[in-house]
Amino acid sequence: MATKITPISGFPELLPRERFAEQHVLDVVRRTFELHGYAGIETRAVEPVERLVGKGGDADKEIYAVSRLAGGEDARDASLGLHFDLTVPFARYVLENAGKLDFPFRRYQIQKSWRGERPQEGRFREFTQADIDVVDIGSLPAHFEAEMPIVIAEIFEQLPVGDFRVRCNNRKIPQGFYLGIGLTDIVTTLRIVDKLDKVGAAGVRAMLVEAGATAQQAEQCLALAEISAADGGFVDQVRALGVDHPLLQEGLQTLAEVMSAASAATRPGRVVADLSVARGLDYYTGTVYETQLVGFESWGSVAGGGRYDALASDGATTYPGVGISVGITRLVQLLIARRGLTTTRSTPSAVLVAVTDDAGRPRSAAVATALRARGIPCEVAPKADRFGKQIRYADRRGIPYVWFPGAGDDDGDQVKDIRSGAQVPAQAPTWTCPDEDLRPALRTD
Repeated sequence: MATKITPISGFPELLPRERFAEQHVLDVVRRTFELHGYAGIETRAVEPVERLVGKGGDADKEIYAVSRLAGGEDARDASLGLHFDLTVPFARYVLENAGKLDFPFRRYQIQKSWRGERPQEGRFREFTQADIDVVDIGSLPAHFEAEMPIVIAEIFEQLPVGDFRVRCNNRKIPQGFYLGIGLTDIVTTLRIVDKLDKVGAAGVRAMLVEAGATAQQAEQCLALAEISAADGGFVDQVRALGVDHPLLQEGLQTLAEVMSAASAATRPGRVVADLSVARGLDYYTGTVYETQLVGFESWGSVAGGGRYDALASDGATTYPGVGISVGITRLVQLLIARRGLTTTRSTPSAVLVAVTDDAGRPRSAAVATALRARGIPCEVAPKADRFGKQIRYADRRGIPYVWFPGAGDDDGDQVKDIRSGAQVPAQAPTWTCPDEDLRPALRTD
């Protein structure tokens, strides 16, 4: 009896055209990271559960525990868990390898992560992230905090995402503000304000009052969260609220420096100061970031991160850092579902080498070998069908060129652009594939 195959929700699998689109995004991300001097690393998939628990707000509820199905004590005691982000394992990596790294250490990491949350549009249990971080020993200059939104803006400018905003805040601004108005449970307040996009102002107001804030304090929290600016104008807006605290002033100065650097390096309006951004993870201590696509704000952030000062510490030495992560899976799925992102073909092949008959297959294979040696992706037709059928085979896969061995004068080869119908003599050692056809290209509806 045949076994019925059913998909597992939250674990996306892409068709070839979609996978090519994802790979294009990954190539842009990796290339941009490396242009800024970040070195690639990869960490293990698992971490001790005790390290994961407590590092990410409510992440302990979402951690996938790992144990053997049968045999041994570890089958009953799940002490390992799959990482829910790449920052926590990176902090551990820094501690273990500190003596071998050059500081400040700049790294990028592109890997899968896992979260046991309810799958829904834009949220998955298994997903790919692409992170950059800079860590140093003891202290980290604030100018590194300005670098993160600049890198992200460069990436998104190269992708078919339309309008976007890299929204920045500094955790010291709301923390100092909350202390200045008499609130002491800073973590709870931050987590509630972080839900503003999901539940709206009325929902946040009610949750703050329920958590112990007065009605006036709740209104002050919302007034702060409503402030945004594409330049340093947010500073005067905050000061106009009449609240003062040393931590608040420190955060305002750092965020103003971030905005000044970003304004000089990016298109106007791409990076904005948005004081509603809180980021729920507990380990952030300075500037925090969230990136949204304009018109698709309901999907939440497709790139985010922030500064952390105590996540990587061995008790004697602390390695403060700042980083940002692109949610590759979330971003690609949004573009596929909402903007019809695909590619011009479902195969990397730019050329299909036709087969005249079975006896001629070695000649076709030799042509393919010569083309591949020059970096031209190609494949040999699977069957020696009529040329019309082989052309249709290429057309269904989006392959732009069909190569006909021995079809020209004096038994020479010819190549056909099946889109225009133009067919010309060609030789495998010298024929040039146009750059725009060499690889599958992104396309949107």
